[in-house]
Amino acid sequence: MLHTLPSRCAGSLSILLTLMLTVTTVNAPTSWAEETPLEPQPGGTPVPHEIMQEVYEQVKTPYKYGVVLKHPEGHGVDSPSVFRHNGRWYMLYIVFDNLRGYETWLAASDNLLEWETQGRILPFQSGAWDQHQAAGYVALQDTTWDGAYSLRQHAGKYWLSYLGGALEGYETDPLSIGIAWTDDPSRATPWTRHPAPVLASDQPDAREFEKTTLYKSNIIHDPDERLGAPFVMYYNGKDAAGVERIGMAISQDMLSWRRHGDGPVIDHGSGISGDPQVVRIGEVWVMFYFGAFWQPGAFDRFACSYDLVHWTPWTGPNLIEPSEPFDEKYAHKPWLVKHEGVVYHFYCAVGAEGRVIALSTSSALPNKENR
Repeated sequence: MLHTLPSRCAGSLSILLTLMLTVTTVNAPTSWAEETPLEPQPGGTPVPHEIMQEVYEQVKTPYKYGVVLKHPEGHGVDSPSVFRHNGRWYMLYIVFDNLRGYETWLAASDNLLEWETQGRILPFQSGAWDQHQAAGYVALQDTTWDGAYSLRQHAGKYWLSYLGGALEGYETDPLSIGIAWTDDPSRATPWTRHPAPVLASDQPDAREFEKTTLYKSNIIHDPDERLGAPFVMYYNGKDAAGVERIGMAISQDMLSWRRHGDGPVIDHGSGISGDPQVVRIGEVWVMFYFGAFWQPGAFDRFACSYDLVHWTPWTGPNLIEPSEPFDEKYAHKPWLVKHEGVVYHFYCAVGAEGRVIALSTSSALPNKENR
């Protein structure tokens, strides 16, 4: 069955999850970013607990809506990234065909709840460095919380980054990071790919935490160029022991990338920390990511930063964790948007319905059976 696929989050769970989401009745401000202005802090300053708590109150989604996307042929789907273009919502997601590897597909929605598959945008291709693996994620999205969620153009194109590889199977090492672009991100046609990976685990400047393989990446635009470049990439890499941590790189042109720092920016010491998404709430940068096996199971977390480099991990309840039959094994790999007062937390759920895309929200919405 799909939910028993080999995976970075595969294997038997030996103990029950010890952290469960608590639905609170605290009345958070309607727009905390507006009502609680934050002063910029010097680089490296930890984000105080009270600010972390305010962020949690803004982004928590205790109401599980259910499964919103399955593959029509029953293949596993994974890693949603949601954006808005010309007034309509779109989702990039990846499909594992149970044998060969990853392709990237596109879906569309008018309401963030009902999704229609459009087709492939990164299909398998023969004879290339990424012939069997091409798992894509939107780049240069508006990072403003409760913002437009549109994609920024660079050099007249829309961009994505992707996990790529030449070998068949489920995330077979080594995997590298590629770049692709298009004139129209709403069309389900193949994007143009850069002919070589832009980051790879065997490059001379690769750090110890990323010398085995590279996974999902998220590229943001920093108009202030705090790190000396307008484009900042976060991605998880795996070391020889199988531990995954999140590191970063910067670029002037989206094609030539330079690793930033001597080590990872998110490191829980064991298991997996990966699949970042970065947004901005007021003066605080917020990174959503998933964790696995440094606590039981797989779950979604967040960290905060004032400078994009030094991140303070949240130590409170998980944003998402298994609790329903459809996500009883894993609830992980986040993508969050806030629209018309509701936070939508899309994630990969693994459970009774296989590997699917599920949704949790900040407000109770009528589920599919009652709409």
